[in-house]
Amino acid sequence: MLHVMLFEPQIPPNTGNVMRLCANSGATLHLIGPLGFELDDTRLKRAGLDYRHWADVRQHDDLDQARLAAGIQRIYAFTTKGSRRHCDVRFAPGDGLLFGPETRGLPASLLEALGPDQCLRIPMQPESRSLNLANAVAIGLYEAMRQLEFGGLE
Repeated sequence: MLHVMLFEPQIPPNTGNVMRLCANSGATLHLIGPLGFELDDTRLKRAGLDYRHWADVRQHDDLDQARLAAGIQRIYAFTTKGSRRHCDVRFAPGDGLLFGPETRGLPASLLEALGPDQCLRIPMQPESRSLNLANAVAIGLYEAMRQLEFGGLE
C-alpha cells in the first residue's frame, strides 16, 4: 500500500479528486493540517462524489504525526525544486508521496530536512510554474504503482 500525503491542502475540489483517486487505487490519503477548508465542504464532496466512503482518509495535525501513525519509513516530496525525476526512483510498498499546498508548495525547511534524494520533480516545460495538485498526485501515484506492478488492481 502507498500513502498519499497532502500537506496543508487549500482547494477542496483538488482534495476531492485526490480522494477519488485514492479510493480507486487503494492508497491511503493523509490530510496534514491545517486544512484550507472543512471536510464537510460541499465542493470537496462534489469532487469526491461518493468515493469518500471507499477512501481511507486520515487527518493529522502535522507531518510527524502522519508518519508515525501510518508507520511510513520513506517519504518522497514532489516539488518543482527537486532535481531527481519521479520515474528515476525505485518506490516500495509503504512509501509516502508528499505534495504541498496549491499556492505555495512545500516549505523549504521541510524539503531540506528530507534531503535532495527524497525531493522529486515531475518533468514539464521549463517555463511552466507547476501542475495541478490532483494531476501531480495521479502522475506520482501511478508511477509508483506501475513499479509495484499495480498490487492487485485490475
